[in-house]
Amino acid sequence: MNIAAPVFGLLALLLAGPAPALLARATWPYRAPRAALVLWQAIGLGAVLSAFGSGLAIASELLVPGANGRPTTSPTKEIDALGLPLWTIYVVVFALTLLVGARLIYAVLRVGVLTRRRRARHRMLVDLLDRSANDSTRVHSADIRVLEATEPIAYCLPGLRRRVVLSEGTFASLDESELKAVLTHERSHLRARHDLVLEAFTAVHEAFPRFVRSGSALGSVTLLVELLADDSAVKVTGPTPLARALVACAGSAAPDGALAAGGPHTLIRVQRLSGPAGDVRIALAAYTASAAILVIPTIAVAVPWLVEIKRLFTA
Repeated sequence: MNIAAPVFGLLALLLAGPAPALLARATWPYRAPRAALVLWQAIGLGAVLSAFGSGLAIASELLVPGANGRPTTSPTKEIDALGLPLWTIYVVVFALTLLVGARLIYAVLRVGVLTRRRRARHRMLVDLLDRSANDSTRVHSADIRVLEATEPIAYCLPGLRRRVVLSEGTFASLDESELKAVLTHERSHLRARHDLVLEAFTAVHEAFPRFVRSGSALGSVTLLVELLADDSAVKVTGPTPLARALVACAGSAAPDGALAAGGPHTLIRVQRLSGPAGDVRIALAAYTASAAILVIPTIAVAVPWLVEIKRLFTA
């Protein structure tokens, strides 16, 4: 049982810092974005579970057997059994674990509430400024809103009352196939609820202390959800119309809480469209690594630790 806490702690540090930094520099995720996204989710979840596992393992060390063989529950008895320095270390580590848990809950609530407030406010604005009834537009749909702007703009607002926001410049700059590619891309975001994936990574990023967390995860996941939406558009229109549409909309930016067709990763996405197709072997390896990150530590460390806890309470 003594090895559980350091193993979980080391694993949490690796999954929160070095592992995301290494994965963010890799290029293979471009060929298997769905598998890479699953791997990123496994790393994030593994970091959280390992952090809690380490704290709980430390807390279990406080329950040393007393004179009657039963676990101690009094701080004075725990200090007598462990010594004040070691008892203090265990209590501090357990308190830090509770702090991370509280920060995670707070971050999830904060990110969710603020994001939905921004979307609701922006949704109200685009509904007021909508010019989709103008005869110059070529697409009419209940979820499309058109803004009066000459530059090409394309983004979506996820949620129950979802919106796809385009500009008049988008209709003027894109032909029918390119416009179809953009709409398919944005509706893929809405259908797959990529916004929820980004919210989860944002919350985990804010929950971990700055000295251990990596900013690579959120940026990489943001690119991966764009690649997944690109793949959906390619299936409908092919790569060429989508590539032309991405270049045209490269300068458009999405407001907070929205997902834009353009953005800083346009060059990578366009180059990917002319590259090789996805690799099944890479995807399989990523899925296997994802399962290993979550399953192997549980079997190797958590199960023996839980067995020891059960033995201690049934002594």
